[in-house]
Amino acid sequence: MLKKEDFKISTIGECKIPSPITDMTFVSDSENVSYYSDTADIAGFYEENEDIPAFEKAGPRQMIYHNPAWCRAAILTAGGLCPGLNEVIKFLTITLTRDYGVNDILGIRYGYRGLNPAHDLAPVRLTPDVVDDIHDKGGSILGSSRGSEDVGLIVDSLKQLGVNLLFCIGGDGTSRCAHDIAVEVARRQLPVSVIAIPKTIDNDISFIDRTFGFSTAVRTAGEFVSGAHNEAQGAYNGLALIKVMGRDSGFIAAYTTLANPYINYCLIPEEPFSLDGSDGNKALLPNLMERMNKKHHAVIIVAEGAGQNLFESTERQKDASGNILHKDIGVLLKDEIKRYFKEQNVELNLKYFDLGYTIRSVRAEGEDAVFCALLAQSAVHAAMAGKTDVMVGHWAGGFTHVPIALATRERKKLDLHTPLWNCVQSLTCF
Repeated sequence: MLKKEDFKISTIGECKIPSPITDMTFVSDSENVSYYSDTADIAGFYEENEDIPAFEKAGPRQMIYHNPAWCRAAILTAGGLCPGLNEVIKFLTITLTRDYGVNDILGIRYGYRGLNPAHDLAPVRLTPDVVDDIHDKGGSILGSSRGSEDVGLIVDSLKQLGVNLLFCIGGDGTSRCAHDIAVEVARRQLPVSVIAIPKTIDNDISFIDRTFGFSTAVRTAGEFVSGAHNEAQGAYNGLALIKVMGRDSGFIAAYTTLANPYINYCLIPEEPFSLDGSDGNKALLPNLMERMNKKHHAVIIVAEGAGQNLFESTERQKDASGNILHKDIGVLLKDEIKRYFKEQNVELNLKYFDLGYTIRSVRAEGEDAVFCALLAQSAVHAAMAGKTDVMVGHWAGGFTHVPIALATRERKKLDLHTPLWNCVQSLTCF
């Protein structure tokens, strides 16, 4: 069971400097957002312990730790691309300069690689003018990379550069490295705030109810799905097979299905399936054949991590960030579906769409862009108040502070017993 101390936020020291912000409502460290959103859960917990686990509420503090005149900030992006990276970079820069008067901001190039002198990647200066129009571009103006660097060398570089505010934008691997940096900084008793900003197109970070870029990815995928559906309908026994990102969690596939309810099959990592039913799981191929005989077209969306049980080899390689590299389920399904229909002597017109990297490299749109701005603003408030080893998150409608170790404890998965998945199943054939 989660305990109150699991949610405790680390700080560098006492906040003694009045905040330069004058036109916002300040937040106290005693304000929180309950972890339990269900009142029944809260009531049950009260019976055992009055100390309910809760997230510290994010927002500007009346007193801050860092003197803005003595601050040098650094911003980096690591891991895969995601819609909204440039928006977050922009609003970190804007909030630091215009709200707090921090005018010395470094952009670290290519993630943690840029903090290892051996790679000879000089930082770039970030100002409001430099970031003025970067929200129009997808990707990251700072570049990104995977893989770890020596934490000791990273902290040496931060000390040499005079950085006392470090913002690490990335997924669980990036955040775990940020935690290691914070631990080393604390060991050396350096006054550096290390703040993680959760970035994952898969929306799979625990204790975070939404991450930036996810809704843009779903919207972008929907544009492709619409065309794929037209392709399927335009041919006799037309099948559109669409692969989207989702290494361990099927949120993109599930949300895209609900947003585009002409999708007939949604395959995700959380729910095993089989091709013919021989292993006891639901059988895809006979079900698809039945659908074709009735409707003569179908649309399948599959997350990249789904159906790994269908591969003969269990050997798994890892990428530079330590993530397991899954076998290509899209290609396997394409080949197996073609083979099955050919054996049954049934005509099939299959079109395969691998959206993969396409949906992660666009700019953030609409509400997603607004979310990026507010998340970045919350990250700056946390850093200036001397918070460290913390991830700025969102929970139950508010922005929160989450210890990085808690957020990276395990990946968030799609719960198959929720209304979300029930709705997906109600709309689909499988």
